[in-house]
Amino acid sequence: MSPPHPNLHTSLPPDHSPSPPPSPHTPEKADTSPLEKRSIPVRIFDSFRRDPNQKVTETGEIIDLKLQHGHEDSYDIESAITNIAKSPLSRKLEARHLQMIAIGGAIGTGLFVGSGKALASGGPGSLLIAFSIIALMLYCTVYSLGEMSCVFPIAGSFSAFATRFLDPAWGFAMGWNYALQWMVTLPLEIVAAAITIQYWNSPISPALWVTIFLVVIIALNLFGVKGYGESEFWLALVKVIAIIGFIILGIVLDCGGGPNGTYIGGKYFRDPGAFYGGFKGLCSVFVTAAFAFSGTEMVGLGAAEAADPRKSLPKAIKQTFWRVTAFYLISLLLVGLLVPYTDPRLLNGATSADAKASPFVLAMTNAGIRGLPSLFNAIIMIAVLSVGNSSIYGSSRTLAALAEQHQAPRILAYIDRKGRPLISILLTSVVGLIAYTAVLSPDAESQVFNWLLALSGLSAIFTWLTICLCHIRFRSALRLANISPSTLPFTSHLGIYGSWLGFVLNCLVFVAQFWIGFSPLGYADMAAKDLVQNFFEVYLAAPIIVVSGVVYKLWFKTRWVRVAEIDLVTGRREDADEVAVLKELDRIERTEWPWWRRGYEFLC
Repeated sequence: MSPPHPNLHTSLPPDHSPSPPPSPHTPEKADTSPLEKRSIPVRIFDSFRRDPNQKVTETGEIIDLKLQHGHEDSYDIESAITNIAKSPLSRKLEARHLQMIAIGGAIGTGLFVGSGKALASGGPGSLLIAFSIIALMLYCTVYSLGEMSCVFPIAGSFSAFATRFLDPAWGFAMGWNYALQWMVTLPLEIVAAAITIQYWNSPISPALWVTIFLVVIIALNLFGVKGYGESEFWLALVKVIAIIGFIILGIVLDCGGGPNGTYIGGKYFRDPGAFYGGFKGLCSVFVTAAFAFSGTEMVGLGAAEAADPRKSLPKAIKQTFWRVTAFYLISLLLVGLLVPYTDPRLLNGATSADAKASPFVLAMTNAGIRGLPSLFNAIIMIAVLSVGNSSIYGSSRTLAALAEQHQAPRILAYIDRKGRPLISILLTSVVGLIAYTAVLSPDAESQVFNWLLALSGLSAIFTWLTICLCHIRFRSALRLANISPSTLPFTSHLGIYGSWLGFVLNCLVFVAQFWIGFSPLGYADMAAKDLVQNFFEVYLAAPIIVVSGVVYKLWFKTRWVRVAEIDLVTGRREDADEVAVLKELDRIERTEWPWWRRGYEFLC
């Protein structure tokens, strides 16, 4: 007999209920004197102490909890859900922060530089088709994430959803792979930024630049979520302005308004052509496009630290999709018009952030414009640092949530009195020291980073696929509990059908990635050793994800969460009645808007 549904028999704990007393293991405040009488150093030191209201369920309590809940497996999903719902992360992110975090996460070197390799692999036609398909997949995925995150703005977001709606083993495999992806990305982006500086022939050692960038990024994250949100807002704003500027410039250049006055039009779509490499060329661009969009899902992580996720998150979700899609498709259309895919310089980049291989820089160089290529190189460096900044945020929040769910060492769940997951931030920062091995030993750089990236190379696709599957299960639980989706704070426009479409498209990306890894372009001219190495660099993450999930499942004897057992209450900030009242107030407010604003707010 299935246990009663949590949504029907569990009352919602008030969000502003009195904090529980500190546990015996929680350190007391270092200084109880009034705040204004304490010195600044003392206040700074005291802010790093553990939050006195934080309590993660002790490992020794799991057996008792399991007996209480009547489960035979050794993983207690109820305590895991409760822990992340009560996580004392700071709630200081505003709507503008969430919007720019998502936009900044999606606009980076994948667009500015990686699009050049994609253009050379498939041509401008494949570039537009592949990025359009991935944009549709992103629409389905992000809206599904937005619906769940508005209901449950909890720590860990999608990794916690996998544990809650699917299986704790799935959440463990996905969460660790996602955290590992960002941990590896941090040193990679720092090295890329240091190498980008060499564009100006800087006499300063790259190792010193690595130190400067690492210290700045760590400092921004130690300022708390507000420091991260503000820095990401301005860094992302620079990238957005740069893209808008390039779109205007690209239209002028294509129409013959450049220094040389040459009209280009659709010349390069005819000669050398719009497509290259056939269907395999399209698939290779398809894979590149998927990775270029990675980072957009980070808006879900920000929901737990948002001041008002019910209002700010839907707006961030909507605007992110339309802005990112418009920026990508319009700028890539112009890139295809201004740079032929046969240009050998598209493949000359020494790193993933080398401006020499950027089609944006090549378009300006071909037009005979001086100065702007150097400026755009600075934009690329800002984009790299922005991704590095996001790396610490994404990894630290995921690690802390895993620890709160007993899927990582408990010390990683340490959250200080300013709401910072301090130990997780420091661990991610320590991994950033790997950057020194690259700049001090250039010969080892490619090998070290290629294999580190291979460990988490499919993380973004696996995360998106998981989000869609979680939303399908969430909607199934709502239907079983006779709860209408219209009672939710935010509803995905495509509903469960969009999640199924996103799930299928993500699976197709996995298949395309396997094919490109197993049989890359030009494989006939490659040695067997190179083919094997290429495959594992591309697809090594897949067996690691599967093995880690299976081992965890067998060790802890976890089980697939039944739809009837899915908790639809814990972690909500507003109950159904409160949501109904708030939505009615919003409806009354909308009746006073002009028709064009109602249409704009519906889409954006």
